Amino acid sequence: MEEEYEVPSPHEHEVEDIVEKERDGLAQKIALMTAVLATIGALISYQSGSAQNEAMFLKNQSILKQAEASDQWAYYQAKSIKEQLDDAVAALASSEDVKSRFLAERARLDKEKAEVQAEARKLQAESRKLGEESEAKLHPHERLALALTFIQIAIALAAITVLTKRRWLLWGSVASAAVGVVVAAMAFF
Repeated sequence: MEEEYEVPSPHEHEVEDIVEKERDGLAQKIALMTAVLATIGALISYQSGSAQNEAMFLKNQSILKQAEASDQWAYYQAKSIKEQLDDAVAALASSEDVKSRFLAERARLDKEKAEVQAEARKLQAESRKLGEESEAKLHPHERLALALTFIQIAIALAAITVLTKRRWLLWGSVASAAVGVVVAAMAFF
């Protein structure tokens, strides 16, 4: 049995070397692009997390202010009930001295109620303002999360490009990266 050996010509060697160098060059460029995209993705992720944390902090502050306002309204209700009781006792009192004491107490409670009501409304306004600030801080987080998704898609397409050696996938990677960077930039507008 005779074995055949293929002896490549110098031209074939040259073509293989050129193709191999071109593939290595493409792989290096894609590796560099992937490293840049990973860095951009890390920055976007940090900004997104920071925006989300700040939004959660503001939302917690809003809830705390709302709880304080609720406490004030409960205090207001307690003073109203006490005021009603003082009115009832004053109406039923036979002595003018007792009647005047309860009516004076009612007047004092009326003044205190107004102060408590003002404080409760102030706390509710602060709560509402903090809630709006929280929503405003959450808006960039949503866009940054979307931008990060596009950057991750770009990195995945770049890896597939290296593995399959299909250059057209590189354009998809570049397009996805561009969309991600634009969406990230728009997050703050």
